[in-house]
Amino acid sequence: MALEHAILVSLDERAGTGYELARRFDRSIGFFWAATHQQIYRTLKRMVDLGWVTCHEEAGTGRPDRKVYEPADAGRAELTRWLAEPGEPETIRHELAVKVRGASLGDVAAVVAEVARHRGLHAERLDAYRALGARDFPDPSGLTGRRLHQHLVLRGGVRAEQALVEWCDEVLAALREDTRR
Repeated sequence: MALEHAILVSLDERAGTGYELARRFDRSIGFFWAATHQQIYRTLKRMVDLGWVTCHEEAGTGRPDRKVYEPADAGRAELTRWLAEPGEPETIRHELAVKVRGASLGDVAAVVAEVARHRGLHAERLDAYRALGARDFPDPSGLTGRRLHQHLVLRGGVRAEQALVEWCDEVLAALREDTRR
């Protein structure tokens, strides 16, 4: 997936400035597709040049004018094309897994500490996803359309983080047992 598609989805949900879009990436869509603020601004410019998004200025009250972006018809057509395009299954590129695999080549205790650190980070992210779910989707049984789709992506994040926490627990137990032998 290109950053352009993530931006089109976000802008279709709600038009906004580059700054607002970057904040959305920091708080929601960025959990699943990361981009720096600089990448977002550079990509928005390219998307305007392609005719995928439009940009209009809104007068600022007491501050500079704001450039507000929203999808153009050509951008919606590109998004429709991309949504219908078959994709490849996701692959896992996991630096921590390579460290675990190579643990016997170095300091196993350092790898154990790194796995424990990752476990804590994944547990924090899991808690954040659950809090988002409780706040944004208190009764998911009646969701339809865009809200259902957003909820399903969040549920995917919850399940992925649960799996990573469980895997870290399994790795920690196994490595600690192995060092006792």
